Amino acid sequence: MHRITLIITLFLLIPDIYIYFVYIVQKTNNKFVRYAYWLPTFLLAAVYLYLIYLTGDNVMSNHTQAIGKLAIGIMLFAFPKTIFMLCSCIGVCIHFVLHRCPRSPFTGFGLIVSIISFFNILYGALIGITRFEVKETEYHSADIPKGFDGYRIVQISDIHIGSWQDNPEPIKRMVEMVNAQKPNLIVFTGDLVNQKGYEIDGFQDILSQLHAPDGVYSILGNHDYGTYYHWKNQKAEIANLDYLIRQQKAMGWKLLNNEHDILHHKGDSIALIGVENDGEPPFSQFSDLSRAMQGTDGMFQILLSHNPTHWRREILPQSTISLMLAGHTHAMQGILFGHSLAELIYPEWRGMYYEGNRALYVNIGIGYVGLPFRFGAWPEITVLTLRK
Repeated sequence: MHRITLIITLFLLIPDIYIYFVYIVQKTNNKFVRYAYWLPTFLLAAVYLYLIYLTGDNVMSNHTQAIGKLAIGIMLFAFPKTIFMLCSCIGVCIHFVLHRCPRSPFTGFGLIVSIISFFNILYGALIGITRFEVKETEYHSADIPKGFDGYRIVQISDIHIGSWQDNPEPIKRMVEMVNAQKPNLIVFTGDLVNQKGYEIDGFQDILSQLHAPDGVYSILGNHDYGTYYHWKNQKAEIANLDYLIRQQKAMGWKLLNNEHDILHHKGDSIALIGVENDGEPPFSQFSDLSRAMQGTDGMFQILLSHNPTHWRREILPQSTISLMLAGHTHAMQGILFGHSLAELIYPEWRGMYYEGNRALYVNIGIGYVGLPFRFGAWPEITVLTLRK
């Protein structure tokens, strides 16, 4: 926590100090203006110190929404100022080397980009998190049984219901949008909650309205196990997961924990397989693929597995599974010009990927973790159609 405090302090102060002495001091002697310049930084720092050091233990768990809003506040001021500072510094350096080159174009450019970034962050926080998008995609394979040609699967992922506390309307709208696609099957690929199973309370009736002829199937994601919360003892942690599992059953969802189900359609059948979370370290690895697949040999197989890295680590080299559906990445909740920071961590981070005729689809999720922000990586409802 002390490291985070140091980073945030530097992130806030360095651009502020530069702008203050290079521009504010040079442009005005008015003490009120000079003091007012520091007010946003002072308020953000005060709120941060209060939340982190004066609100008791388990701060990140018990004050998630407040910390998320604070992070947006810091971004709104720190990012634009940092961009402006960098542009200004480039102008100063070039002017120092090439005396005839004025600094004003760099200052103006930095100001324009800073204003754009400010409003982009504001848009992502106020509108982007609820800008649900329906994405249509197809998976083609000669191995698909004839009866499943044209079969529609809606995939949703990473709802992170704890981030929607006191704001159920977007989740209601998401459910309506999913049902409007008239899918044959609905699958949820993990991370229903942030940290505690009881986050689902108040949302059961809404989520139970998801409907498809062949049912709603789900798996667990890394957040669903409650490992990010400081439990009093292991018994409480186990009870938390048990509660979440029971609530999914009560909602009419069928949770596939290292198991499978056989789906029938127009005289043909396929295997829907689900495994527990299997992520790259330090994420949990609870999957038992061989157990989940037992009895599905020779069938067309679809796998639900939360973390997309599982595809290359185990699915491709150790199975014959044709199609895997995953979530987890969120595309880092930001995509700009088709790229995301998620690319630095995940080789497969959004959309469809093929290895021969075998494929992985990564859904970038509905909700958010910590930061109430999405820009470019709009909340996704995937409609995947099987084509023979």
